[in-house]
Amino acid sequence: MIEMTLAEVAAAVGGTLVHADPAARVTGAVEFDSRRIGPGDLFAAFVGTSVDGHDFAPTAASAGAVVVLGTRDVAPVPAILVPDTRTALAALARAVVDRLTAAGTLTVIGLTGSSGKTTTKDLIAQLVSPLGPTVAPAGSLNNELGHPYTVLRAEPHTRFLVLEMGARAIGDIAYLCRVAPPRVGVVLNVGVSHLGEFGSVAAIAQAKGELVEALPPDGVAVLNADDPAVSAMSARTAAAAVHFGESTNPEADVRATGVTLDERGRPEYTLHYDGASAAVRLGLTGAHQVSNSLAAAAVALSLGVPVPAVAAALAEVRVVSPRRMDVYDRPDGITVVDDSYNANPASTAAALRALAALGHQRRRIAVLGYMAELGEHERAGHERVGRLAAELGVDRLVVVGEPAAAIHEGATASPRWGGESILVGDQEAAVAVLRDELRPGDVVLVKGSRYRTWEVADWLREPADAGVVTRCGQ
Repeated sequence: MIEMTLAEVAAAVGGTLVHADPAARVTGAVEFDSRRIGPGDLFAAFVGTSVDGHDFAPTAASAGAVVVLGTRDVAPVPAILVPDTRTALAALARAVVDRLTAAGTLTVIGLTGSSGKTTTKDLIAQLVSPLGPTVAPAGSLNNELGHPYTVLRAEPHTRFLVLEMGARAIGDIAYLCRVAPPRVGVVLNVGVSHLGEFGSVAAIAQAKGELVEALPPDGVAVLNADDPAVSAMSARTAAAAVHFGESTNPEADVRATGVTLDERGRPEYTLHYDGASAAVRLGLTGAHQVSNSLAAAAVALSLGVPVPAVAAALAEVRVVSPRRMDVYDRPDGITVVDDSYNANPASTAAALRALAALGHQRRRIAVLGYMAELGEHERAGHERVGRLAAELGVDRLVVVGEPAAAIHEGATASPRWGGESILVGDQEAAVAVLRDELRPGDVVLVKGSRYRTWEVADWLREPADAGVVTRCGQ
């Protein structure tokens, strides 16, 4: 965080200083985990369902925290008392952004979409970082807590702040934009993730469009020309619109033509913008990465990076955030696609297509878990994924958990199903299946919605009985 006195922090959050020297300064970071506190930090204390952060105030102070931001007195530890810590953290983040933008040094880049947000956020950060110091932490810190926490990583020399924005209700993204007003806004797609909460795709589009509505007239809205719900958002912003697309759509300012996949499922294409073109070879797996990379390219191009430089940079981008299309080869010849962080029908379909491309002439195994927050579309969404697995020629389908049973049913009911499918009760049972059946040369995808499906991916990465797997193919 930028350096601030306790008096300045208190003024920014509307808090009351107690047991503290107003002239003392926060010179470090803002943290809400006392185990991560260092000298000069501010410790934000939250009251959770089982743990009260205020109880760790002495620990934070002994580790070097200058002050505690919280809702109750933690005497004798210096504190700034506020009615709500989360609201105060957002106010502090806005104060930091205001100072940096007033100095003319900071550009805030906001990003939203139903799928692909975290990967594209990472790509944008890698493309703009050569232009100046960039803040974009790994992972999905995209809610009302993670968002200001990310903003507060900005320092006086930070030039770009790349912020992923999630939403579970109308108004969520508008709120995040008030915390850190963006000058560049990217909308990737409108899908059915969180459909159970929003009730309709139209409502999801309304929520995602709050990002472009927040842009200033001198800002840039980067929009997916291949998604009609996103492309139409150009009418909702005062900013200039830059459209990207994989097609020959005349609206697409940034385009990809001649898309092909290599033997590892990595896309190659020609990038076009403003009369210039250059060849792109991605190091990422999956055809869906074309759209993600075009969105990132559009941001860099709008900031003045030449087409050849963007193409060269795209060849170097890599997976940053964990459990998102992380493809690796094990010593025993098994290839793993760890996409286990989260799942919705669109992202699972993209992962299955990547498995199909990567597993050409190899045995393809998909371990799929439940896809959450689909509401009344839950069964249909799972069945569609199962049918797609059949159409793509998945050889072995391991469906984890009864809530995901419709994936198994959709696959086995398909007239194109020619593989084997099994419904197992939990992650341990899925591991048991893989332990018995894996053999060298297999390609395994793991995908699911935050229901510990990653335990399967973790076992694949470092199986305690890896020798058993190796012998299985002999």
